[in-house]
Amino acid sequence: MNLREQMKTPKRVSRQYRYEDIRTDAGNKSKRKRGKIINILIEFIKNNIKEYIIITLIFLIGIFLGVMFVNNLEEEQKTEITSYINTYIEAFKQTDSNSNITLLQNNIKDNIILTLIIWFIGSTIVGIPIVFGIIFFRGFCLGYTISSITVVFGVGKGIAFTAISLMMQNIIFIPAIISLGVSALKSYKSIYSDKRKENIKLEIIRHTIFSTLILLALIVSAIVETGISTNLLRSLIKYF
Repeated sequence: MNLREQMKTPKRVSRQYRYEDIRTDAGNKSKRKRGKIINILIEFIKNNIKEYIIITLIFLIGIFLGVMFVNNLEEEQKTEITSYINTYIEAFKQTDSNSNITLLQNNIKDNIILTLIIWFIGSTIVGIPIVFGIIFFRGFCLGYTISSITVVFGVGKGIAFTAISLMMQNIIFIPAIISLGVSALKSYKSIYSDKRKENIKLEIIRHTIFSTLILLALIVSAIVETGISTNLLRSLIKYF
């Protein structure tokens, strides 16, 4: 190695170390941000455990009544459900992966509308019964769907179909929608108990920030549904 190369080597090493330090710092900052978000969510759950119990019970009652509604239908109505689901499956078999983009756009749009409605209602005093109604309705729809699938395919295939088509996105969606309902309930209780402008302003800001985080989770749920569940169902639909 000549003298010029010896002089360049320490500079190269120094630049490499600086690059690695910058990359390490960026990674550490990202981890700290994720850690803060997780800590905020954990603290929110701890401070609102009663509200979580209330909203979760409403959701579970909706699921239960959705299941019971289908189970108590007349045979003629169950036949209509079977015909509808079979028609849907046949139509689904004819679709390709290009339709996922449209599905994703529609799901994201629906989740944005849902979040905006609960956010707005949670920012008012009189709207909390509507929040309860939305949570109940989402649970009812889930119970109705699961029970309908079971009626069509039987217990074994019904559970498999439900796991493939519904489970993964709902692992994210259900806690997110319950947390959004809890935030709305907390906002309502805080505004109702303290009507000072300062408190109302702070509570709306808190509810807005939390609703934004939940919206991000709902968007992730939509991506999981279209990117994983739908493609998995498309590859396995021939077995149903």
